[in-house]
Amino acid sequence: MKFNVVHTNSSARAGILETDHGVIETPIFMPVGTQGSVKAVEQRELLELGAQIILGNTYHLYLRPGIDVLRTMGGLHKFMNWQKPILTDSGGYQVFSLTELRKIHPDGVTFKSHLDGSLHHFTPRKVIEIERAIGSDIMMVLDECPPFPCSEEYARESNALTVKWAKECLQAVKEIEPYYGFHQSLFAIIQGGTYKNIRALSAKQLVDLDFEGYAIGGLAVGEPTEQMYELVEFTTQQMPLQKPRYLMGVGTPENLLECIERGVDMFDCVMPTRNGRNAALFTHYGKISIKNAQWKTDDQPVDKECGCYTCKNFSRGYIRHLFQVNEILGLQLASIHNLHFYLSLMKEARQHILADDFSQWKKTMLEQFQSNKTLIEN
Repeated sequence: MKFNVVHTNSSARAGILETDHGVIETPIFMPVGTQGSVKAVEQRELLELGAQIILGNTYHLYLRPGIDVLRTMGGLHKFMNWQKPILTDSGGYQVFSLTELRKIHPDGVTFKSHLDGSLHHFTPRKVIEIERAIGSDIMMVLDECPPFPCSEEYARESNALTVKWAKECLQAVKEIEPYYGFHQSLFAIIQGGTYKNIRALSAKQLVDLDFEGYAIGGLAVGEPTEQMYELVEFTTQQMPLQKPRYLMGVGTPENLLECIERGVDMFDCVMPTRNGRNAALFTHYGKISIKNAQWKTDDQPVDKECGCYTCKNFSRGYIRHLFQVNEILGLQLASIHNLHFYLSLMKEARQHILADDFSQWKKTMLEQFQSNKTLIEN
């Protein structure tokens, strides 16, 4: 993997990330394909939307279809017919969100499947074995995501465990060869809760191990938004300049722009597709619920400034109708629109970083997002 920061505008960065499955221009948003599929969106549509990389989930893919199936089918790229890059998170967040169904040990975590209650054990080495079988271009280490709020002592002990597991993942990558003949990069995850001193320690310990990229984990888990921004800005300052920076699980369009300005390169979040499936659509002038009665006979596109397939071909009134009658097409069109909105926002952000006017453009965009001006006017 190669990564180059080609231009900076204050702390905002435009970069090029090269993998064996293609080049990624950053800043980038990664659509979430948890179980080998971006919900309600076909692979063909992802290509048309300009998706450069998608995300899969190690925990879910381990449970179904399982690593034996993935190995037999030649890895996730072939299995799902997606030839561009894939990133897999380690499944740590999913395991730790089970709370009542898991137990943490120094060597890993034991958990019960949310599907059938069967018992499983993830160690750092086991996670790398699974990610090798998946064949993702970017693999994440197993980490513990501490809850919010938590004590400083808990955050410190949790980070020590995360760093220990990161070292073990790094060793496992050296010992377990890739299965499919292409390079798989390993990213570490900086933790520390809301404690800057622990985040600084975490970053130093992991940077000293020289991973190919670094993620910021454990944010957007309940802390105030302004605190999240403060911690992102602090943490990126502890991260290497010439390695990719990935903020995990974030977030709204506003979050993305604010965190790009603070030096983040990569994002993922279920928000555009999950919101879409629940009739919430992002526009340049705020988020709307397409189920509202005000759209019943509206013949305008969802967002007149949007060039996606949905907005070019269908009206607000028609999409509202699809949701009213529970037609699957409604979920598909809404998800396409929201993903286009996110991916286009990243593309535009990159252009303004290159043009050295990112902050001014960001301010204009945030004012638009927050204006909530009526969308009924022609």
